[in-house]
Amino acid sequence: MGFNEKERAFIEWYPRGYGVGFKVKERLFETQTQYQRLELYETEGFGKLLVLDGTVQLVEVGEESYHEPLVHPVMLAHPNPRRVLIIGGGDGGTLREVLRHETVERATMVEIDEMVMEVSKLYLNVARGAFEDPRAEVIVGDGVKYLRETEEHFDVIIVDSTDPVGPAKLLFSEEFYRSAYEKLNEKGLYITQAGSVYLFTNELLDAYRAMKRVFDRVYYFSFPVIGYASPWSFLVGVKGDVDFTRIDMERAKKLELYYYDPERHETLFQMPKYVRDLLEGTQ
Repeated sequence: MGFNEKERAFIEWYPRGYGVGFKVKERLFETQTQYQRLELYETEGFGKLLVLDGTVQLVEVGEESYHEPLVHPVMLAHPNPRRVLIIGGGDGGTLREVLRHETVERATMVEIDEMVMEVSKLYLNVARGAFEDPRAEVIVGDGVKYLRETEEHFDVIIVDSTDPVGPAKLLFSEEFYRSAYEKLNEKGLYITQAGSVYLFTNELLDAYRAMKRVFDRVYYFSFPVIGYASPWSFLVGVKGDVDFTRIDMERAKKLELYYYDPERHETLFQMPKYVRDLLEGTQ
């Protein structure tokens, strides 16, 4: 796993020998932060590549293929998303997309690794001013602890974490989902990325099962993300009377999107048949 000097390539190896790779011009930066190993590369065709603990986080060209489906479906399905919490997302892409919604009064982002934010601000063209937006509140801290202890309540909670294995596993626990449910307003939506449909199927099933024990309704969907072992899965938890299958097209028309298509919202729910059968079979 990682940078191959001879081949001038970075390859992330997934389970069962499946790899996703980029041809690399040079390694720009490398450091061991307090929490993880951070690497930054210049790729041949996709701009800069951000890597944490050997796993691809994003490439500049195409990062919207992850941030748009993570943010806009829940924001447009909620009738009036004014207060939003983002856990993780140190590169600023999720915060940027949230702040594109005029209804947002405050977006609170809790990122545990300050170095990720600093490197992203210095090297990556992703946040595009989001950190400086007066509606943004950026907190360096543990998202699990923050959610457990905060007195605030939110309309939408977005978890932009690393893969559902290793250190991020707490973010996929029933206890964490209960904290999120309690901190959602009467009408609220929660979304998390949940890994590769084909290669993290068991982790997806575990997370879906745990969320079903907590939220009023749970939806799953997938999206092809550049740089990941696609299709990539997402899970949505609903609190109260919110229909995630319907979105506000008037608000959607104000957004210029490249990847997520609000007019074809229903296509999000396409899932390979055997995975859908597994999900629908969970209790």
